[in-house]
Amino acid sequence: MQLTDALIFINGEFRHANSGKMFDIINPWTGKVAGQAADADESDTDLAIDAARNAFDNTDWKDNHAYRLDVMARYAKLLREKRHELLQIARIEAGAAVGAGARAHIDGALDGMDDLVKCFADVVFEEDRPDRVVGGVLNVRKVRHEALGVVAAITPWNVPLYVNVGKMGAALLAGCTVILKPAPDTPKMATFMAEIAVEAGIPAGVFNVLPSLHPASVGEKLVTSPLVDCISFTGSTAVGKHIMRQGAETLKRVFLELGGKSVNIILDDAPDFMMAVASSMVVFHAGQGCAYPTRLLVPKNRYQEACAILQGSYAHFDSKWGDFEEPTCIMGPVISAKQRDRVMDYIRIGQEEGARLLAGGTLRPDKGEGYFIAPTCFVDVDNNMRIAQEEIFGPVLVVIPYEDDDDAVRIANESSYGLGGAVTSGDEARAMRIAERIQAGCISVNGGMSILGDLPFGGYKGSGIGREWGHEGIQEFLQSKAIAAGRR
Repeated sequence: MQLTDALIFINGEFRHANSGKMFDIINPWTGKVAGQAADADESDTDLAIDAARNAFDNTDWKDNHAYRLDVMARYAKLLREKRHELLQIARIEAGAAVGAGARAHIDGALDGMDDLVKCFADVVFEEDRPDRVVGGVLNVRKVRHEALGVVAAITPWNVPLYVNVGKMGAALLAGCTVILKPAPDTPKMATFMAEIAVEAGIPAGVFNVLPSLHPASVGEKLVTSPLVDCISFTGSTAVGKHIMRQGAETLKRVFLELGGKSVNIILDDAPDFMMAVASSMVVFHAGQGCAYPTRLLVPKNRYQEACAILQGSYAHFDSKWGDFEEPTCIMGPVISAKQRDRVMDYIRIGQEEGARLLAGGTLRPDKGEGYFIAPTCFVDVDNNMRIAQEEIFGPVLVVIPYEDDDDAVRIANESSYGLGGAVTSGDEARAMRIAERIQAGCISVNGGMSILGDLPFGGYKGSGIGREWGHEGIQEFLQSKAIAAGRR
């Protein structure tokens, strides 16, 4: 299965790079070329910045709220109509299994775009404030919430449609113009979104796409340009820190959705302890999710029971992953040879640190010629180990025993990250008390969905700054202006 070329999209037109260069898109299932993308450089980036700047400064996109909502509602509708094509792209360039595409990859993104359109009604663009007499003068006052300007959205490869929509949809609804720079592994999803933008009638220059094999040069240009008002980045904490430093030179707004090492705390009174433990396997999309709970915390008095459950669960799952055509399959390969090697290096580190490999830990060439790693589980893990502290971004679960509720909270919070988490208990009030003490941006209690398009999403500590999704995500792209008229 091949992809059509992923071209640069600037000012409403698809074009090749100024250099004429193209780069290969690799199918993670096969390790083979599945298509090509235009390789944008700094000169292409200048053109995109100029187009976005002009569309923001010289059109009514930022001020015509009703028109903007109508266009974005049409865009959301067309996205849903293109579901099949979107799923095919996610399968081929992101390595998504069909079952994963039916969840976060595609349907989660489509539902999220619908949610953003609905959340628009909760965004306040202008409000009156009470009159106030100051120095004998009556002040008639209002506050306007205006679009920030040009937004550069820099996105990762793991769930590209979902992340692209979260940034692009919110920023455009706020009245900003957007330059989307997708990861070099997944450029086609971004350019297909541009095709839909044309069909939806998004005006020229309002949405632009810059695929590039060397994202650092394009990213540096976007981050340092004084014509770009905001950077919205999802990716590693190390790169996020670099972007924040670079953006400081022009004092631009920077939103960062970064890494995670989220916890899944199962309490001793969980009503279905076996199911809670078994469902904690890190297998969905090969564990390539920033908020994925990859640290499983279980009570010491049920620790051996949990290990036995996991051993059986992993053995049972072995025949249920790595099938490109199976509709129920939720796990395929990791994205690339580079990521495969990174994950395998962490598996080696875990063994050297003294953790016990309960399942997996090997490459699986029997699944295909792509980048397949067996679902992996480490037990006898100490929270100070690197595999418990660092984001692996692969199908690797670490299991840590705890003494009591306080100990579980301590372990959960002894992390430089704070993105997501989960708590399971037969006593909801007890679980809620623990959830409220966890230093993270979204917590699931007893299977509740804390990550949805109408809820704010983002992290504490090293997991980021700012929020995406919900009306809060749209409001992040606004700035406030106070106006007071004096009347004597």
